[in-house]
Amino acid sequence: MRGRLIIFSAPSGSGKSTIVNWLMNEHPELKMYFSISCTSRQPRGTEKDGVEYFFISPEEFRQKIANDEFLEYEEVYENRFYGTLKSQVEKQLNAGQNVVFDVDVKGGLNIKKFYGKDALSVFIQPPSIEELRKRLEGRAMDTPEAIKTRLAKASYELTFANQFDKIIVNDELSKAKEEAYSLISCFVNANE
Repeated sequence: MRGRLIIFSAPSGSGKSTIVNWLMNEHPELKMYFSISCTSRQPRGTEKDGVEYFFISPEEFRQKIANDEFLEYEEVYENRFYGTLKSQVEKQLNAGQNVVFDVDVKGGLNIKKFYGKDALSVFIQPPSIEELRKRLEGRAMDTPEAIKTRLAKASYELTFANQFDKIIVNDELSKAKEEAYSLISCFVNANE
């Protein structure tokens, strides 16, 4: 049976990756597998090519755009691209995998538009911009200037929340995880 698509988008620091990883690790019955995106940025921390992302140069990325190989892509910052290869998504869906996208807001909306009812789009929202600031400062991964940039981007991204199928406000992580589980479980099992 063909898989389904689950799209998660959120401002940086909203808890999206924490929720997605919990779903994938604690609920294997959901048969969720990441769509591994391409990016032109450098790996962070312990990230490995072909695991978290396919790391390619901005020039290689532009060539793939020219060849129409992406389902969606975005130049998030100058020369920093992120995108999803059509061929990989189709391969995973045809193998019966429920493909998970952890993407920026515009990318998430583009995927939803392309796949329609076969995709569920979920927006993970922080309780407030101030709480988001505390989370970003608390994880100590960014400079104050980078945090300022991320918060400005978050304010913009929040304006797209109502275009998603479902909004989960992550004000209490355990509650947000359970809400996500219930939502995803209903969606992937509706096919059976």
